[in-house]
Amino acid sequence: MTNADKALEFIRNDSVIGLGSGHAAERFIQALADRVRAGLRIRGVPTSRASAAIAALAGIPLISLEEGMPLDVTVDGADEVDPHLNLIKGYGRALVREKIVAAASRQLIILVGPEHISEKIVDVLGQRGKLPVEVVPFSLPLCRKRIADLGYSSEPLREGEHLFATDNGNHIIECHVKAIPDTAALECQLRAIPGVVGTGLFLGMADLVLIQRDSDLEMRTKSKT
Repeated sequence: MTNADKALEFIRNDSVIGLGSGHAAERFIQALADRVRAGLRIRGVPTSRASAAIAALAGIPLISLEEGMPLDVTVDGADEVDPHLNLIKGYGRALVREKIVAAASRQLIILVGPEHISEKIVDVLGQRGKLPVEVVPFSLPLCRKRIADLGYSSEPLREGEHLFATDNGNHIIECHVKAIPDTAALECQLRAIPGVVGTGLFLGMADLVLIQRDSDLEMRTKSKT
């Protein structure tokens, strides 16, 4: 059983499902589409134009965030997961819409693996060296200066000769980080910079992480404290 197959066990008829972006989420969308063709009744809220196109082509009915709130569950991937189920997301460049849809959901299920599994399961967030931050285009110079003042070098992501533009029309700064000692503090510092729309730090949001290592499947749930 894959982690996408396992995630389907949490989907009920007449649910509204947040559809993540990236490779793991795309595999879930395809698996979900098979169930829809078999008679499962659901509606999807995509986190990106790319996932919307994949879902529509696969025959999944789509609605807007406004029509779907509150969503029953969102299924998405992650680029790093720590032992407390905190995440770094956004290597696929859809971090802000992913965070909005996750926040609008009763449950967030994260799929990790089988690709890059050894890199994605970390002791401390930041070990892969990258933290995406989405910023308003006008604010790009200020945001890079303030991020440098925090001790992090950065580069704006490009698409060919031009700066990459998100589905929201913003740019993404890729901060060069090491293991982050206090993720909550860094989140507050970054969000306080005028022009920052959102960061790739997803803290305390995931309820369940399904980790696939080849044919082995591990479930990690949020601890009850």
